[in-house]
Amino acid sequence: MKKILFFTCFVAAINFSFAQTDASAKYGALITGNGLNKHLSIIAGAEMEGRETGTEGQRKAAAYIEAQFKAIGLQPVAALKGYQQFYPLYQDSLQTAQLTVDGKTAEYGKDFVIQLNSNETGKFKGTKVVFAGYGIDDAKYNDYEGLDVKGKIVVIFLGEPKKDGKYFLSTTSRSSAWTFPGIPKKLEAAAAKGARGVLVINPSQETFNERAVANGKKTGVYYPRGNAKGKSLNFAQLSHAFAKTIVGNNFDTLLKIAKTNGTIANEWKAASKTKIAYQFEKYRNTINASNVVGIIEGTDKKDEYVFVTAHYDHIGISNGKINYGADDDGSGTVAVIQMAEAFQKAANEGYKPRRTMVFMTVSGEEKGLWGSEYYSDNPFFPLDKTTVDLNIDMIGRVDTERTSADTLNYVYVIGHDKISSDLPVINEGANNKYTNLVLDYKFDDPNDKNQIFFRSDHYNFAKKGVPILFFYDGMLKADYHKPTDTVDKINFALLEKRARMIFHTAWEIANRDAMLKRDTPLNMGTR
Repeated sequence: MKKILFFTCFVAAINFSFAQTDASAKYGALITGNGLNKHLSIIAGAEMEGRETGTEGQRKAAAYIEAQFKAIGLQPVAALKGYQQFYPLYQDSLQTAQLTVDGKTAEYGKDFVIQLNSNETGKFKGTKVVFAGYGIDDAKYNDYEGLDVKGKIVVIFLGEPKKDGKYFLSTTSRSSAWTFPGIPKKLEAAAAKGARGVLVINPSQETFNERAVANGKKTGVYYPRGNAKGKSLNFAQLSHAFAKTIVGNNFDTLLKIAKTNGTIANEWKAASKTKIAYQFEKYRNTINASNVVGIIEGTDKKDEYVFVTAHYDHIGISNGKINYGADDDGSGTVAVIQMAEAFQKAANEGYKPRRTMVFMTVSGEEKGLWGSEYYSDNPFFPLDKTTVDLNIDMIGRVDTERTSADTLNYVYVIGHDKISSDLPVINEGANNKYTNLVLDYKFDDPNDKNQIFFRSDHYNFAKKGVPILFFYDGMLKADYHKPTDTVDKINFALLEKRARMIFHTAWEIANRDAMLKRDTPLNMGTR
């Protein structure tokens, strides 16, 4: 009896496995070039005006994607009370900016400028100024060692020092976070030391051009990255001539050191009695952007999540011409829509995924990965239960720099050797079984000069420890970020094949027994 029962269960398990395999082939075939073309002709059409984040075109695109998700039968995320995750964007206008030094009023645009998005309405004043080198507070290099800046105004250079041709802090040719994002980190350090305000000098910006002055009067739309670790301070950027009146006769020598990323010895860091008063006021307009999300709830593993993502925004209108963004990333967006259709059709016919499928198109990617950053900081599903993010950004064209014979049968895959050793096995297995594309891993090289790994939305999942794969066609030349990135340039047969391969990969991950292991170091450093 036990043997018979075991045999029966074994056969049932095999039949279930074959059924799932057959289902993957059946429903993957629903992803077609015609279907992709139908959606892309709308997403990358003139009505969407290039889908720039924060504009009416982006909102129209979001509404279209939401309508498709509803029509397909995807469910909204309960926590969102709808299909869109809204996040705020700001646009600031200068009202008042006054800086006085020992009673002398500085001239805005000549002596100083303001970065509106890094200052909040407020004021500071003090009677002592401390020059603190680069303003770095780090165990490897500390500009504040031996300095008392409590209650004082700090003057610092942008940038960071090098040693033997490499950056002192990163010990590589790539700068650290003290350069980028840089200013927020330095403001936080000064605040932690008790400073009242900061005056900044850019070694490479002696005076301010018209653009710098204009940007200090009104910003474009930007994403409000908060200072998560601690208090920040207001600051003004000084021209070299005006900085010299504050720092003194040593300024020219210090400037030469900073221009060559030299180390600034403690002997140069000193306090002086100087009265500084700064007053700043701005008006802020808040604009909402959104990520569009639809889900298919899983069965026995519904509390684990498979994300399929793409960004639906593009760069809008430039010089009066629409940048259509058919490949970037209309191709990824419509692939997500068609995959959602295929998964939902399968679910309707009895092949629901074991894990919850999350189809998410994000905005703000072209501006700095804003939408995915907002999600990774405000997730509606636990990141530790998110087994993977399969991100699609440009899969509709061919790399014009690729000269090998496989130009019509390849895709670049980023992430195969990062975070999870399960990923290449699953992805390559699905590809070998169903699509036989050439999977090119060249952009996984940590020395990739284009830094492709950091340039799409999977990055914000990866830095939180979520396994990722990023699928990409490599089209950096030709029509990249130009009005000529249009629907007629898309290779729909190749787009179909790539989208099906990603579908089969998602199917396997959604239905396997275990979540993906997180057992591989992320070897790409920082951007």
